[in-house]
Amino acid sequence: MKTIKLNSGQEMPLVGLGTWRAQADEIERAVNTALQEGYRHIDTAFNYNTEEPIGRVIQKWIEEGRLKREELFITTKLPNVGNRPRDVERYLRMSLDRLQTSYVDLYLVHMPFSLMGHPDTHAPLTNEDGTIQLDVHNDIIGTWSKMETQVEEGRVRSIGLSNFNIAQIEKICLSCKIKPAVLQIEHHAYLQQPELIDRCKQLGVTVTAYSPLGSPGANQHFSTKYNYKLEEFPDILGHPIAKKLSEKYAKTPGQILLRHIVQKGIVVIPKSLNPKRIKDNIDIFNFELIEDDMQLMNKLDKGEKGRIFDFLFFKGVEKHPDYPFRQRLTVDGEKLFQL
Repeated sequence: MKTIKLNSGQEMPLVGLGTWRAQADEIERAVNTALQEGYRHIDTAFNYNTEEPIGRVIQKWIEEGRLKREELFITTKLPNVGNRPRDVERYLRMSLDRLQTSYVDLYLVHMPFSLMGHPDTHAPLTNEDGTIQLDVHNDIIGTWSKMETQVEEGRVRSIGLSNFNIAQIEKICLSCKIKPAVLQIEHHAYLQQPELIDRCKQLGVTVTAYSPLGSPGANQHFSTKYNYKLEEFPDILGHPIAKKLSEKYAKTPGQILLRHIVQKGIVVIPKSLNPKRIKDNIDIFNFELIEDDMQLMNKLDKGEKGRIFDFLFFKGVEKHPDYPFRQRLTVDGEKLFQL
């Protein structure tokens, strides 16, 4: 597995297994398959509710002598309901217990905005009108300072951010003792965010792409839970250019899409429960796209119109001062659909 060196000195595998939105038994099978196929990078989050099944599989592999903990790169995330200085260590310790490990390789602030959460279920609290209860008084700099403490005390190897915009990243970098090692963002052919990518390179922050295939398995979830129109959900895998390059390179459209991203030095964490696709998603290092084909893929970028995850399913979240996608609300004078 090819890796990229983080500013913390760690080597991070360029391909990892995403684990959002799946049942425990599905996740256990997927992680088992991924480890068998050579994956050593697993991405999860407190909010995903997949840490416990991941921990069970990893612990079994370690107990059976099939794997050493230091061979793995495990990422998890501080939830938005715990996005306060006083909550950082508490939520991290809960994640460590679920994962059955004494440390994680990468701990991310999942979102820049903070929500009020239920003390027992940790679900976001809502008002009577259905809007989310916002915590507009959180100090993100104070939260980052407590993230740094986790590194200093050995519970985390590297720390980073997720879903932050350029101004928010720069704010952290201006005040930090430990610079963010990683920024995890939605990134795929329809949402390439070149300005954000370039700024991260200038700052020495490695980018990880979530939903690098456009999250094809999430359309039914969004349709059912958030009344998202299925016809508006992107089908990047079915794009004619992806199909054309698939035939040219004798690779699947998914492998073309992933190769386009990693060839830019960006980490990918595609999520799949299908054994064949899990295997295919890591089999992208035995070919390269020529420059003309890279440029062809670059032209698929739709900017903010290509964004899938704007978090507007948290009703009223756009009123939070740290909501990161202001430009998403109106593009070219047109108000975009909201989930």
